Amino acid sequence: MIRAVIYARVSTAEQAEEGYSIDAQIDTVTRKCEQEGRQVIFKYIDRGVSGKSIKKRLFLQQLLKDAKEKNFDEVWVWKTNRLARNHLDLLKIVDELNKYNIGFKSCSEAFDTSTPTGKLLMNVLASIGEFERETIVENVKMGMKQRAKQGKWNGGQVLGYKSITIEGGDNKTRLEVVENEAFIVREIFQLYSEGRGLKSLTNHINKLGYKSKKGNMFSINAIKEILMNPIYIGKIRYNRRENWSEKRRQGINKNPIVVDGEHEAIISIELWEKVQKLYSQRSNKPNRIYSGSYPLTGLLKCPVCGSSMVAGRVKKKHKDGSFIIHRYYHCGAWRNKGTAACRSNGLKANVVEEFVFNKIRDSLLNEEILRDIVKSMNDKRKNVIKPLEDQLKVIDKQNNDLENKKNKIFELFEEGVIDKVNLSSRLNLISKELDVNTKNKEMLQGKLKLNNSDPIEFKLVQKLMKNLNEIINKANHDRKKTILNLVVERININADRQVDSIILHFNGKSRNYILGEKEGESSIEDSPSFNFSLTL
Repeated sequence: MIRAVIYARVSTAEQAEEGYSIDAQIDTVTRKCEQEGRQVIFKYIDRGVSGKSIKKRLFLQQLLKDAKEKNFDEVWVWKTNRLARNHLDLLKIVDELNKYNIGFKSCSEAFDTSTPTGKLLMNVLASIGEFERETIVENVKMGMKQRAKQGKWNGGQVLGYKSITIEGGDNKTRLEVVENEAFIVREIFQLYSEGRGLKSLTNHINKLGYKSKKGNMFSINAIKEILMNPIYIGKIRYNRRENWSEKRRQGINKNPIVVDGEHEAIISIELWEKVQKLYSQRSNKPNRIYSGSYPLTGLLKCPVCGSSMVAGRVKKKHKDGSFIIHRYYHCGAWRNKGTAACRSNGLKANVVEEFVFNKIRDSLLNEEILRDIVKSMNDKRKNVIKPLEDQLKVIDKQNNDLENKKNKIFELFEEGVIDKVNLSSRLNLISKELDVNTKNKEMLQGKLKLNNSDPIEFKLVQKLMKNLNEIINKANHDRKKTILNLVVERININADRQVDSIILHFNGKSRNYILGEKEGESSIEDSPSFNFSLTL
């Protein structure tokens, strides 16, 4: 008999009330499986989780792991949107199942992914489902645009204001001035209008101890955003960035909505116009062009604050009137936030680059030194990494137990034993525990990212190091920077501004690049065991 498993999901308590309950899904799919002569051997259930992505769906992730082990023959769902609402995600999941010769079937939609016709029908149905979801999203966006055009606030955090809920009506929000933040905004605009540059202004504000809305130091970009935001003259600006989740800062809308808002202005229109005129004049200055490359940018770490060090130049004038430009690496926090964040801690670029390249070359080609490094690395992987892996397994088990607990609470709600208030309260407690576990898991995964407990053979490391050295010696500036960013995790600097350690990290991608192997020629890239770090 064909072994089948059922996957079911609800995202909210409201869905459970509207007929999509887990019990209803399970009952319907189980009956269908019995009619088709399938033996249901397990049920994977995600409750209270969105179908937008698989990241937080622990039971779906477990289903895919079990599929790899070929623990069953078919996956059944009530509807395809239970598995994924995103068309691309659905195709990826079904393709993953197909790789292991596992079928995918929907109880409400008659298709069989083992046939070309079934695949076509699944694609059509998935496209319709995604269209429905995008239509809902578009309708929400239209509503928010309409509110913005009426000068209403659509929510969010901004320095100088707080969002308060309007009682009655549509329970939307409006902005109210927060005076102990508004005076910072006025100070920023006033100082800029008096001739302060962005860097000088950022440094001054941070030295005074002022903090951003989130309690952080101000960066140059944060100050710029404040100076360019018309919200401070009583305007509402909306849709400045489009599709933020996909395009991030690249999704600039050239024609955002800017209208008079319902909130109180913090600065005068005269001051605003003066600042905009000044900024426009300064931004039209031509950029200075310097020669020279900085292959260690972002890899060197500041000896004081640990921030990445960035390119810097010092221009010195000779007695004869000529100039010479010296290359330096400076602390990125100092460059972006001023002396309140850190100091320059400059390193002469030529000196530190020569030392790093010589250190890498000498260490990589000296067999005795390399053997000691590999032995030390493998000892660490055995004695340090293994306990971390064990802790990760404990957290995964705790998360599974919490998900099961969440399932039982949903069952009590669906059976009418507890009400929605109780449901929400209990789910909040579980969510807090899951959040703590998630943070701990991310911390452990960060530590395990550089290594696992499997030993690495010396000969393989030696071959990699030989090829890496040849690439560094022969490569042009661009390729040298590419390979360094691929294999150098970080370069630590000590208090005397000397290189303290160089941490190299290798995985399947860097291994293939160094050995000149194309994707698909080696299974190493997919192997989690090929993942290690060397400290020089």
